[in-house]
Amino acid sequence: MHKLIGAPVSLYTGKVRCYLQFKGISFEEVLSTPQIFKELIIPQTGVRYVPVLVTPDDQVIQDSTEIIDHLEHHFPNRSVYPAGPCQRLVALLLEVYGDEWLINPAMLYRWKIEENREFAIQEFGRTRLPDASAEEQYAAGLEASAPFAGALPRLGITDHSRAAIEQSYLSLLDELNIHFSGHDYLLGDQPCIGDFGLIGPLYAHLYRDPASGRLMRERAPQVARWVERMISPDASRHDGGFLPNDQVPDTLLPVINRMFDEQVPVLLETARQLKEWVEANPNAEDIPRAIGTLRYRVGDMEEERLVFPYNLWMWQRAHDFYSDLNAEKLRATASVLSSSQVGALSTPLPVRVQREANTLKIGAVHRVD
Repeated sequence: MHKLIGAPVSLYTGKVRCYLQFKGISFEEVLSTPQIFKELIIPQTGVRYVPVLVTPDDQVIQDSTEIIDHLEHHFPNRSVYPAGPCQRLVALLLEVYGDEWLINPAMLYRWKIEENREFAIQEFGRTRLPDASAEEQYAAGLEASAPFAGALPRLGITDHSRAAIEQSYLSLLDELNIHFSGHDYLLGDQPCIGDFGLIGPLYAHLYRDPASGRLMRERAPQVARWVERMISPDASRHDGGFLPNDQVPDTLLPVINRMFDEQVPVLLETARQLKEWVEANPNAEDIPRAIGTLRYRVGDMEEERLVFPYNLWMWQRAHDFYSDLNAEKLRATASVLSSSQVGALSTPLPVRVQREANTLKIGAVHRVD
């Protein structure tokens, strides 16, 4: 049986748990206690991140996307990757959006709202010391959660940016609520990889934390029902498939537009800065988690955040898929993408990034004039 090592409070653990349940893969969930970190996670992965999947043959895999791709290879039935070019592209894009951009409202609502913050501290404590007293758990939770709460400025989540991030999230809830009023999932009657990208932040933080959970249920009840479908232990019993004829509902276009307006400029600037970093560090093989700062924009607000090259590893998945499409399939995607969005997806990546042994490394470097 597979073992999923993580925590209820963990965004990416929620993503993988939902996937395992949807596919009907038997698994045991193991709390990522300090002992598990010391005895298994750090020795086997070299990093301190969850989730971690331990396969029945004792293979240890870290990173939610790599876990899902490994399982897709071994459990291909009801693939979460649509076959049609439009649906596949949208699914890949929305995984990047959920995984790497919705972390912003997820972290803001968790750590800037006192009720959510107290709940999260208690959850961290229960994960670290499951058999301890409430007082001991709270103290442990304060210590364990401090690095996460302290990460907000690095993500560009500040008093200056708070209102803009909140307004963008509320607008996203409205857009998704319209979409899920007509569709059970993003692309029809079964979840795609994009659904699993969105479920991490929208469940583990924004639905599960009490204050933001109330907000979601009151403002966007159809989004809350989608979350409940996604997290159901009986998800594998839900029959259905993707929409026919490679259809992408018009109700998803505002969400795609939001991604390209807010996140994609950050990705393109990250690619530019990574090129400069590689040129300044010609002997480097490993890429640091952050390499500098950039300015990002949400609405009329601008703020500074760190540059995270890992985001490019995720962006490459959609970028490469789009780049490999033939002329006929490229024309088909014109019903989904605007000309400026096509331009962004067509922008060459001067530096390839790859994950080896859970470390981000420099791949091929291309001259881009």
